[in-house]
Amino acid sequence: MTGLINGLTNLHNSFFSWLTRITAGWFTGLAARFVFASLFPLYYWQSASNKIGEGFFGVLSPSLGAYATIVPPIMEQHGFDPSAIPFFPWHIIVYLGTWTEFILPALVVLGLFSRIASIGMIGFIFVQIYVDIKYLGLEEKFIGSMFDRFPDAIIWDQRLLWVFVLVMIIIHGPGKISLDHLLGRNR
Repeated sequence: MTGLINGLTNLHNSFFSWLTRITAGWFTGLAARFVFASLFPLYYWQSASNKIGEGFFGVLSPSLGAYATIVPPIMEQHGFDPSAIPFFPWHIIVYLGTWTEFILPALVVLGLFSRIASIGMIGFIFVQIYVDIKYLGLEEKFIGSMFDRFPDAIIWDQRLLWVFVLVMIIIHGPGKISLDHLLGRNR
């Protein structure tokens, strides 16, 4: 019996040592970026495209929806008139919030400045959570809680997984199949 257990243990150790060796340095970052790419860029780009004005230079003139979703209490306080809102800091926050939804997901997917972009995305997700709960009135059933028996809450369950994918990129990097690696090799 001891021989069988030792044989299975050796087989286990050999297989997983081999798997770790062949995936070292490239797989984790690439897999995390692949998961991110399959879930987030279209979500954020669609959200951002709803916040920009008309035409080619629309990114320089956020829509009414941008103000309503990024700074809802300020928008309400000024009678839903963006021109009545003080430029500093509120317009700057709206511009940065809108551009962030375009730029950071693209950087993560391309693997360019991916660790910094992932940190920025995590910050953005926390701001998004705060606005959703505090100002957009997300109901308790959508918020959920950690360690409850329901795995479908938008905040604790879904966004915790979003953050986990980004943490993997922060810790392990974007992998060898990335612009970060390519640019780093050429320096």
